[in-house]
Amino acid sequence: MSEEKARVQTNEKPKSGKQKKNRFKGLQAEFRKIIWPDKTTLAKQSAAAVAVTVVLGVIIAIIDFLVQNGVDLLVR
Repeated sequence: MSEEKARVQTNEKPKSGKQKKNRFKGLQAEFRKIIWPDKTTLAKQSAAAVAVTVVLGVIIAIIDFLVQNGVDLLVR
């Protein structure tokens, strides 16, 4: 079977250097659309993420402590 027939049967597109260039141009265009945060916004968002992580960690630790003590009371 020739390469063209095999490509048609498997629905493969022929690969060319032009398609790769078009992909990179598309990526470049998408990266230009990104609006990066300024330093103060980045700092605020990072602080919020750390604070939420700490609070959730404390809540999980408290629940774990209560469940562990509850099981220990039931086992005794």
